[in-house]
Amino acid sequence: MWLRASAFVALIWAPNAVAAELPIFDAHLHYSHDAWEMLPPADAVAILKKAGIKRALISSSGDDGQQKMKALAPDIVITELRPYRSRGTIGTWMRDETVPAYLQERLKKYQYSGIGEFHLYGDDADLPVPRRMVALAKQYNLYLHAHSDADAVERLFRQWPEARILWAHSGFARPEEVAAMLAKHPSLWCDLAFRTDHASGGKVDPAWRDVFLAYPDRFMVGTDSFTPERWYYVEDHARWSREWLADLPPEVAEQIAWKNGERLFAPK
Repeated sequence: MWLRASAFVALIWAPNAVAAELPIFDAHLHYSHDAWEMLPPADAVAILKKAGIKRALISSSGDDGQQKMKALAPDIVITELRPYRSRGTIGTWMRDETVPAYLQERLKKYQYSGIGEFHLYGDDADLPVPRRMVALAKQYNLYLHAHSDADAVERLFRQWPEARILWAHSGFARPEEVAAMLAKHPSLWCDLAFRTDHASGGKVDPAWRDVFLAYPDRFMVGTDSFTPERWYYVEDHARWSREWLADLPPEVAEQIAWKNGERLFAPK
């Protein structure tokens, strides 16, 4: 409901014309088996276009969903590979010894920009299966899209110091904690998916403003369609994002809205 309300606020608040027209790079979308059963790929692509999504980082459980979308819109869809054959393995994949072979099979068949979004916390990051996943990311020069606490992110960097990690939901951490991680790790970026604490009523939270201004090249927005119904929020979320981005300097707003994603995930 907050997304619907935010869209309404965006209409009456009337942000500046530049922000209102900002293209959006959505760095956190899923198109999993339950989504494509409800929403055909052509309809999902149509939603992205209507929302003004310039490009989108999309994963799927299993891996066929975003491949169907990419076949229809290769100029918009950027694929990443999840270690989940179904959404029900989010909490067990890190101990499933068949996962590395599955990832290897898909990596040989398709081209990806990243592995993730995967859920991984604390010392589970040092289990054999996640370690093999990190090795594959290194082998194929892929981003890691980690839904993780700071501890797991630190462990991933210890395994692969040159890793490029996109921290899903900015770790659901406080802005000062996010800033500390960004200061420590130059190859760490954050998406803001499924967060609302950084802005309200078209105004950016002061603590978050400081972080955005300090690290304007390290953030991206994202809708997080973790359930099929969330696909119908993509357009509203894009409007809401443009609303609060209008409260930032135009050059910062542009970076967070789309330029950071476009730079990091430039077409190969």
